Amino acid sequence: MTANNPTLMGTAGGTFLSIVPNLSSDDIAKTVILATVGAVVSFTISLLLKSLNKKYKK
Repeated sequence: MTANNPTLMGTAGGTFLSIVPNLSSDDIAKTVILATVGAVVSFTISLLLKSLNKKYKK
């Protein structure tokens, strides 16, 4: 069973439009800050693990 494109787009659009009125600017700012912190921590841990992996492979 496959959904056709207009149905998928209608569902996604309806979901988006039902969420937008419930968001406040505080929620958006908090989400942006948390996403930034998460990305920085993830990148840092990846670099650390890559460095440790190189160190112990030799």
